[in-house]
Amino acid sequence: MLIGGYTKTTLLDYPGHVAATVFTGGCNFRCPFCHNAKTLLCPEPDKIVPEDEVLKFLSTRRSLLTAVCISGGEPTLQEDLADFIFKIKEMGYLVKLDTNGYRPDVLRDLLDKKLLNYIAMDIKSGFSRYNTSSGVSNINVSLIQESIDIIQNCGLPYEFRITVVDRLHSLSDFYEIREMLSPESALYLQPFQDNGNILTPGLKSPDSETLEDYLEVLREKLPNSHLRGIE
Repeated sequence: MLIGGYTKTTLLDYPGHVAATVFTGGCNFRCPFCHNAKTLLCPEPDKIVPEDEVLKFLSTRRSLLTAVCISGGEPTLQEDLADFIFKIKEMGYLVKLDTNGYRPDVLRDLLDKKLLNYIAMDIKSGFSRYNTSSGVSNINVSLIQESIDIIQNCGLPYEFRITVVDRLHSLSDFYEIREMLSPESALYLQPFQDNGNILTPGLKSPDSETLEDYLEVLREKLPNSHLRGIE
């Protein structure tokens, strides 16, 4: 596993659980608003965290933690992801996967092996602007929809998320997004926040009124839509 870092304790990343979060290196997207820009490319050799270090840490925290979130970067790019998750599951942890949904074959394999307990997928925009929002030209949106369908039918707890960015998103995106998901799906709108490690500096979040307008459009067909990260 190519691991760029890990958070030892979080109350936010896995709903209802005290968890650790492992960040894998490398990503197949280049989203302008990515807040983990340092993990997009493979970490420098001296900054890679050995897998054994992470597993040893988790083995000592079983009395305090109940879950592990695997994020990125994009975890499904890791060839030994299934083996890594298996080792974590052997310790008794629940596992949540964060993914951009561009490798539905990997997602299906992990589910077939019963290695996941929770899935969170980031939706970048409506399909008509996915090239821009993902930072990848000629993106195959059918792979995104395939992952959405897999997740919605997997029988596990799941959520979809969209980070909302001024100038990158408009009302038309949310009319499209509500057609991409089933009515029962949970969708969270997260206003963009600049943490100083953004791939494209100078972006900002829409104002609260605009976010409420987007949410209203979604709730007409997706009643389980929510704003997250609003104080």
